[in-house]
Parts: sequence; C-alpha cells; structure tokens
Amino acid sequence: MELGVALPTSGPPATPAGIARVAREAERLGYDSVWTYERLLRPTAPVSMGGGEPQPVPEIYRSTYEPLETLSYVAALTERVKLGTSIIDALLHPAVVLAKRFATLDRLSGGRVVAGLGQGWMPQEFAAAAVPMSRIGPGMDEVVAAMRACWGPDPVAYDGAFTQIAESEINPKPVQARVPILLGAMTPAGVRRAARIADGLNPVALSHDMLTGLAKTFRSAVAEAGRDPESVTVVARANVPLTAEALGDDRPFLGGSPRQIAGDLAGLEGAGIDHVLFSSFGQDTPGGQVGLDQALDLYAELIDLARR
Repeated sequence: MELGVALPTSGPPATPAGIARVAREAERLGYDSVWTYERLLRPTAPVSMGGGEPQPVPEIYRSTYEPLETLSYVAALTERVKLGTSIIDALLHPAVVLAKRFATLDRLSGGRVVAGLGQGWMPQEFAAAAVPMSRIGPGMDEVVAAMRACWGPDPVAYDGAFTQIAESEINPKPVQARVPILLGAMTPAGVRRAARIADGLNPVALSHDMLTGLAKTFRSAVAEAGRDPESVTVVARANVPLTAEALGDDRPFLGGSPRQIAGDLAGLEGAGIDHVLFSSFGQDTPGGQVGLDQALDLYAELIDLARR
C-alpha cells in the first residue's frame, strides 16, 4: 500500500516555506505522493454543506493555495514523489484549460501527475465561475472525455454539450501515456461514474467498513462496465488528526498516534485499498493543532511503523 501526505496549503501552516519543507521531507522519508486540493473562496455567510442546515464555512478555507501552481512549485523541489490533486473541482474550469495545465505539470515533473477531479458542491463557487450547478452529473462525463481528447494525438477535436474544441493542435502532451484520473466520489452514482470513466476512486475514509465496502462496490462496478478491476486504484483520503499521544476509543479511523494509524493500515491490507493519503495539517486535536516540526516527526514515525 502506498502512502501520501497532503501539503499544508490552507490554514495557519500554509506558507511557501512550509509547503516546500513538507514536500521535501515527505520525499526524503519515503512517502509515495504529495497532494493539494481546491477551494476558490470562503463565503462569509453560512452555507449548507451536505444538505444540512447552513453553517459557517470552516476557517481553514480563509486562505487556500491554488493546487496546480503549488504542485508546479513542488515539482521543482522534488524528484520522485507523485504530485496529486485531491481534488480539483473540474466543472469550474474550461476542460481544455485544465487539460493543458495538467499536461504542462506532467512535463515539468517528468510524468508524476495524478489528476484527482471532483464536481464541486458550493453554490457560491459555481456562481463565481459562471457555471450553472445543473452541469453536475453529465458535465463530469464530458469534462473527462474532453481532457483525454486534449491529451491524445493531434489534431484534437471535441464536440459536446458544454465543450467544443475545433480541430486543433494542443500541446504539450503529458509525459505519461495515460495521466491517471481519480474521481472524488462516495455516492452510488459517483462510484458508478468513476467505474465508467476514471482510473480510480478517491473517497474520504470515514470508517474501515465504509471504505472497504466502497472499494468492493467500485471494483464490481468496473467489472460490470466491461473493464478490468485490477486496472483501477482506490486512493483513500484520511482527513484526520495525527497526534503524539494515543487517542481514545472514539478516535477517527486512520487518526490518532502513529502506532494507532499503523494498526488501521495493517487492517486494510488485502482489502482493495491501494493508497492512503493523510491530510493532518490544520486538524484539531485534544491538545490543539500540531505544529509543523512535530507533525513531520510524527509522519516519520508513522511511515517507519507502517513499513515494518
């Protein structure tokens, strides 16, 4: 199982120096990947999240570094780690522009890109991008198809409901013959869509049973779509605290001390989870937020225990 680290791109730890340090240390420690995510804005008014009552948007979103520019910066500082987005809200971008940005990053990094895409959920972000929320669903199939067309041989042409590309040369092409696309999805419809059009699934890990069940459902849907279940990956995102002291029985799955997390990882072996990325910077813990120095020490302990 591969392991990755979400870079400190939002909240108090988010600085160019902090991002650079974590990227270099993750590579030195032996982690397989580093990740960014997208948040266009933080509305000051309460927002309904997940269909619930409107509530203040988390303060960590007050400042969020742009994901692909950040990974371009990190590409110049590293040599080996994969550079992933978990996730970019693909519907908020013209497909040809997003495809070209990913292709350029793949060139600059020597073929290390993982394109994690999602649909987005915040009405204010759709409004700011001048994209109707009715595009959620069919628009996602189209943006993936259009991006793959852009990465394919010239001349490129695409004629869809939302994207039209006149026959053109679109370069540079990615280094990778097939840039892996992950879809951030957890609903039945989203999992089926990922099974049809993506190279992998990028769910949030909420519990052992939920995560392993989702992986099984995803691979079954891949087979039903006439594809090889072994050709896809499941990259679980763990938005969890990483702590020096062990947490109690109510701790989040894949969260707590390095030893507790290593035990959770061992329990995922053979369950169809290929990669776990930890997003711990800025997470609240019983003792307050963990500083950068301590977090890196804990990440070093975690990978040592996980690799034994």
